[in-house]
Amino acid sequence: MNTPPLSAEQEALFRLIEDTREHVFVTGRAGTGKSTLLQYLAWHTSKQIAVCAPTGVAALNVEGQTIHSLFRLPIGLIADGQIDQSDATRKILNAIDTLVIDEISMVNADLMDGIDRSLRQARGRRGEPFGGVQVVMFGDPYQLAPVPPRGDEMRYVNDHYRSFWFFDAHVWAGDAPGSDGVLDLGRHGADLHIRELVNIHRQADDGFKAMLNAVRYGRVTAEIAGVLNGAGARTPPEDADEPIITLATRNDIVNRINARHLAALKGKEQKAVAEINGDFGRGDANYPAEAELKLKVGAQVMFLRNDQQSYGEPPRYVNGTIGTVTRISGGTVRVDVDGEEFEVEPAVWERYRYAYDPGSKSLSRDIVAEFTQFPLRLAWAVTIHKSQGKTYERAIIDLGSGAFAPGQTYVALSRLTALEGLYLTRPLRPSDIRVDPDVQRFMKGAVRGN
Repeated sequence: MNTPPLSAEQEALFRLIEDTREHVFVTGRAGTGKSTLLQYLAWHTSKQIAVCAPTGVAALNVEGQTIHSLFRLPIGLIADGQIDQSDATRKILNAIDTLVIDEISMVNADLMDGIDRSLRQARGRRGEPFGGVQVVMFGDPYQLAPVPPRGDEMRYVNDHYRSFWFFDAHVWAGDAPGSDGVLDLGRHGADLHIRELVNIHRQADDGFKAMLNAVRYGRVTAEIAGVLNGAGARTPPEDADEPIITLATRNDIVNRINARHLAALKGKEQKAVAEINGDFGRGDANYPAEAELKLKVGAQVMFLRNDQQSYGEPPRYVNGTIGTVTRISGGTVRVDVDGEEFEVEPAVWERYRYAYDPGSKSLSRDIVAEFTQFPLRLAWAVTIHKSQGKTYERAIIDLGSGAFAPGQTYVALSRLTALEGLYLTRPLRPSDIRVDPDVQRFMKGAVRGN
C-alpha cells in the first residue's frame, strides 16, 4: 500500500515506536496527521502488530478489529470480574509485540485496565504492565470523550477511579489489580510517553490556527469570539459553485435537512442496497456507509473513502470530499467535484479478525466480513461527530440549542481549512466552549519535552 511520506516530527515519532518498547500516546490538534502516522506504522513496522479501536466503524477505518472482539471482553463494566480466555485468544495475545489503539479517548479507564489484565493473564506475566506488550495509542481527548457511565456503573467508577478517562486507569498508576483481581501494591505503573504532533496540515493561516487553539483549550476571549461570530454571521450563498455542508449536533437535525433537500429535487429517487457478507454486526452504527442509500440526480454527497484508483497519482477525491450526483445508471454513480466528473463504483469494506498462525508462529489478519456499497453519503448535513477526521473548505455550523459535549465546538470549527469558509446559524455562546476538566488536568504540561 502506498502511504504518504512522513514529516520530520512524524518520522521521529515512528522511530520512537519502532526502535523502543516504550508505551506511547500520540496526540495532537485536528489536522496534525495522527491518522497518517498510524497508517504508516501499520504498513511499515517490523513488529508483530495488532490494531484495534473502541467502535466498529473506527476499527474499519484503521483496518483493525474492535477491542472487545480482539480480547473477547464482555460488553459493559468489566471491573474485577473473571476474564475468560480461550486457547485461541491466548495464542493471539501471546503473539503481539505492539498493540495499537486508535480513538483512545473513547476508551474508558475500566476497559483500559481490562486490556491490561487480559494481556497479563494470557502471557503469564502478571507483574508486568500489559504482559510485556508495547501499547501505542492515538487520539485527542480534546475532541472525543468516552461514553459516560450511568447508574451502578457510575457509582462503581466514582468509587474506584479518579475519572472514567483512559489516562486514569490503574495500570498507569501501578495500582492495577492482577489477572486474579487481587491488588498488588508492590507493582510499578506503566510509563507512558506522551507525544504531541504540532505541525498542522489542514489550516495555513496562523490567525485561524490560534483561534482554534483557543477553542480547544477553552481560552476564548471576547475578541476571538467576536472575530469568529463576525465571520460566521455571513449568509451562505444559495447559488454557490461549490457545495456547502451543514455540521449539526444531532442526528434528527441532520436527517431532516438531508430528507428535505432530497425531496425537493426533481426526478426519480433511486436506492442502492448494501451487500453484506459475513458477521458485520447489526445496525447502522456498525456500518461504514448507509445500508440503504437513497439518491437522486442533483443530490449533494460526501465521499466516505479515499480514491482507490489514482495509482500513485494525487487522489481525485478523499474521505470527506463534497460533490454533486450528475447521473445514476448501470451500477455506477457519476459525481461532479469542482467541475470534474468521476464515475463511482461500489466499494468494499472488509472486517478483519486476528488469528494465530502456528506454522509461522505469527499473527495473521483474516477477512471475516465484507460490506459493499457506494462510498457516498447524503451531505447537505452531517453530525459533528461523524465529521471527525474530515476536512471542508466551507461549512455551516449549527449548534442548535447548544453544544452538549466537551470538544464538540472545537471539532466542528477545526474541520474548516480557513476562517473564510465559516458560516454560523447563530453566534457562538460561552456555554458552547466546553473543555473537560479531567482532560485539562491530564494534558497540562504532559507534552513538554517532546
